[in-house]
Amino acid sequence: MIKIFKFGGASVKNSDAIINLKEIVSSNKEGLSVIIVSAIDKTTNQLENVWKNYTVGNINTAIKKTNNCIDFHNEIINSLSLNEDEEFLKIFDSFSNELKEFLENDFKDDNNLSYSKIVSYGELWSTSIISAYLNGQSLSNKWVDARRIIKTNNNYIESKVDWLKTSELVNQTINTKKLHVSQGFIGSNSDGLTTTLGREGSDFTASILASCLSVHELVIWKDVDGLLNADPKWFNNTKILKNISYKEAIELSYLGASVIHPNTVKPLQNKNINLRLKSFLAPSNMGSLISENGLNDREVPSIIYKPDQFLLSITTKDYSFIFEEHISEIFSIFYSSGYRVHLMQNSALSFSVCGIISPFKLTGLISDLQKNYKVKYNEKVDLLTIRHYDSLDVPEFLKSKQVLIQQRSRATIRFVLKNKS
Repeated sequence: MIKIFKFGGASVKNSDAIINLKEIVSSNKEGLSVIIVSAIDKTTNQLENVWKNYTVGNINTAIKKTNNCIDFHNEIINSLSLNEDEEFLKIFDSFSNELKEFLENDFKDDNNLSYSKIVSYGELWSTSIISAYLNGQSLSNKWVDARRIIKTNNNYIESKVDWLKTSELVNQTINTKKLHVSQGFIGSNSDGLTTTLGREGSDFTASILASCLSVHELVIWKDVDGLLNADPKWFNNTKILKNISYKEAIELSYLGASVIHPNTVKPLQNKNINLRLKSFLAPSNMGSLISENGLNDREVPSIIYKPDQFLLSITTKDYSFIFEEHISEIFSIFYSSGYRVHLMQNSALSFSVCGIISPFKLTGLISDLQKNYKVKYNEKVDLLTIRHYDSLDVPEFLKSKQVLIQQRSRATIRFVLKNKS
């Protein structure tokens, strides 16, 4: 049975975590073909800060923050006794020097291009460390640069995959009878320039490779026992969804379930590849299985809570009806501004949308909409979704909030809530 493992940043956050990864791989190496790894812990966040300083010309600060990232990784390298592996150190140092040279000499006006270039080093560092460590522990593997096999269009951020070219390169590069270590999140365009698949895109990378190689199972290792019916940060007595269908997983992902990347499930469904979510803290537990089987989809209600949303209410300036052409124009503005829609509701004169947008793009969004429409908005509203609900009540800790929107279907009830003034 050919399988792929994906490990997120929390599962490789320090040397002990990487040793734990090695134990998991050692115990499950039969049929294991590819290990996809994210950047270590909060490295992507730190490199985003590097990028922000770079874009405003604070090059010295950007390099200082880069050196802090490198020092953090060097501590892990020393803890894993990789500091005497000269071949590995050449690779690691070449990445580090390449990044600093880019910051010093290659100022780019295209912020999206520079973002993908800078943040990609988190995955390059983490996978070079893990590949070298596994090789030193008699787990022979080949390090693969994902930018050589994941081909995308020219959208540097949240780029679209060129499936035909990617499949060809993946099958040329990956020998499923051997072990490989590669990066999540990153790819490249036809010019070889680094692109990224969106935050949390490492799950999607693993799904891409699983689909291209037609493996039997993809296992994503998390810090929870599987796919939970609610976020334990907000809700007590959560339950594991032990077996759900691809369809249900896609619905939950669309509604905002944070454990699964929105793009992950569809490529697996196309090839009927099982997706299993397991805990790297308790690897012997079975976790959650996502497959064709939907017999248990309605067994446990799921609660999805998304705070800090942005609610827009849009009307025409002459109070004419909101028609298809208006909605088409509005969504074009959403797309260009990066506004992600999570809920929509319309009446004859008003179109309300709840979603998220980067704070520094908010002013541009409002300005573009106000050219042709009247716009009202609420910041920091909460979106609550209950899938397969057995009552119409909001959870107790949200009952003090005001309901701005309520939507109900046979399977799902949704609320947009704000604090009462």
